[in-house]
Amino acid sequence: MYAIVQTGGKQYKVQPGERVKVERVQGDEGSQIQLSDVLAVSEESGLFVGNPFVPNVSVQATILRTDKDRKIIVFKKKRRKGYHKKQGHRQWYSLLRIDDIIRTADADPVAVESRPDADSDSLS
Repeated sequence: MYAIVQTGGKQYKVQPGERVKVERVQGDEGSQIQLSDVLAVSEESGLFVGNPFVPNVSVQATILRTDKDRKIIVFKKKRRKGYHKKQGHRQWYSLLRIDDIIRTADADPVAVESRPDADSDSLS
């Protein structure tokens, strides 16, 4: 079972028990958070894709650490002009442990239909 979640403007494929480094999220270390922007969920019964999000599905995670990532060097130069500029940048991140993919039984998402094979004659 896995889910595709959106946080910090990026999308991540997550599974229970896995650790994921994401853009900084609000919360203290050791606290539980809910990621409710779930784009897709894969289960034994099939793949469920949202429009844009899957309803009644969320991912529960624990914040393990919030820190700055390693330094990235930003170097700008214009040739033959004597111009160069060197900067460094360290981006904040949060390390999350994915605890569970929670699906409430209120409404069942609609399963995505499988695409026909590209080799079939129905395309001609």
